Amino acid sequence: MGRIIAIANQKGGVGKTTTAVNLAASLAAAKRRVLMVDMDPQGNATMGAGIDKYDLALSTYDVLVGQASAPAALVAVEGGAFHVIPTGDELTAAEVELLGTARREHRLADALAPIRDDFDYVLIDCPPSLNMLTVNALVAADSVLIPIQTEYYALEGLSGLLRTVEQIRAHVNPRLVIEGILRTMHDPRNNLANQVSSQLVDHFGEQVFRTIIPRNVRVAEAPSHGLPVLIYDRSSRGAICYLALAGEMLRRQERAAAPA
Repeated sequence: MGRIIAIANQKGGVGKTTTAVNLAASLAAAKRRVLMVDMDPQGNATMGAGIDKYDLALSTYDVLVGQASAPAALVAVEGGAFHVIPTGDELTAAEVELLGTARREHRLADALAPIRDDFDYVLIDCPPSLNMLTVNALVAADSVLIPIQTEYYALEGLSGLLRTVEQIRAHVNPRLVIEGILRTMHDPRNNLANQVSSQLVDHFGEQVFRTIIPRNVRVAEAPSHGLPVLIYDRSSRGAICYLALAGEMLRRQERAAAPA
């Protein structure tokens, strides 16, 4: 059964979408079957995967409101490395439309159920706020990957998200766990960044991925070309680090699945 991972942080600008796109490409490079679901109305993950959000036949909106099935909305990225359920601006309307529907928190989980076995990993890029779209992602997910920028306000924002995860686990999705905390946009020359990085490890221990994503020009440039950094510049530090993250995740899962 495919593992569904929500990539979430209630704080914007932490590398969430960048992580969704580049982790999808890196897991695909490791010969895993990968689906990325864009649940952010900005559609940046869709564009970052090379899909025009202004020219979609079907989108996440159609899937959530029941106008299309998840299999019908699948789009293969160029080269077919992984698949995407893309989105555009219309997804903003879905939150309002879902308010009066049955099982409104479960719409994404219900839609993904028929296809989760077709993939090894389903990555959900969440919006940078706690709304009905994010709740749908957390209800559908087995785990949450939390990108966090190594900056002053990082820990404050993280505590709020962890409370939300606990509430979802207690009331709606008891299987939800923390996949890991990923330090992003890290500049090792910055003393404050190093302090925050150390604090995260002190507080959360092995929940913090060993892999750190650095500030990297090639990672920043890749979305404007509609490419994951692995395809844009495979030799860049950013590409190497996202490949390392995929490897770390796969090793963690293998250890968890190994008999005691």
